[in-house]
Amino acid sequence: MPIKLNDANIKSISALGKQFSDTTILMHQAIAKKVGLSGTDHKYLNLIIQNGAVTAGELSKITGLTTGAITGLIDRLEKKKFVKREFDKNDRRKIIIVPNYGNSMKLLKNVFSDLQGRIINHFSTLGVKDIKIIEKYLVSTIEIMNDLTNDLQRR
Repeated sequence: MPIKLNDANIKSISALGKQFSDTTILMHQAIAKKVGLSGTDHKYLNLIIQNGAVTAGELSKITGLTTGAITGLIDRLEKKKFVKREFDKNDRRKIIIVPNYGNSMKLLKNVFSDLQGRIINHFSTLGVKDIKIIEKYLVSTIEIMNDLTNDLQRR
């Protein structure tokens, strides 16, 4: 049954949310540094891996970055062999950014296996009801953040 949030609840949840966000950024920065990337390049690489082969224009729309910033990003990722540029088979003027899954997973697998193992250990101490609450929170928060991101990109 939902409760009416008071100022103390809001303050506590807000503080924990900020701390979680900051901790996430710091963890991803440490992971990125371990494989020779910046924190933002690491996260953009993850978006490329999730979306598969994309054009620079499509990646610009996904990330909100300018095409110039995308070119620099792709240059850095290509230099480290995380992605490669390929000509579109139907339009040779168009360049497709193709993730190198093997190289990316080889470098990131150990770090993320450790993280996943620790999270699974923690979740194994929780009940089904707790896990459902966490899932509901994460899904709704992702939706809220995606909506806000879209709103901000349209302005």
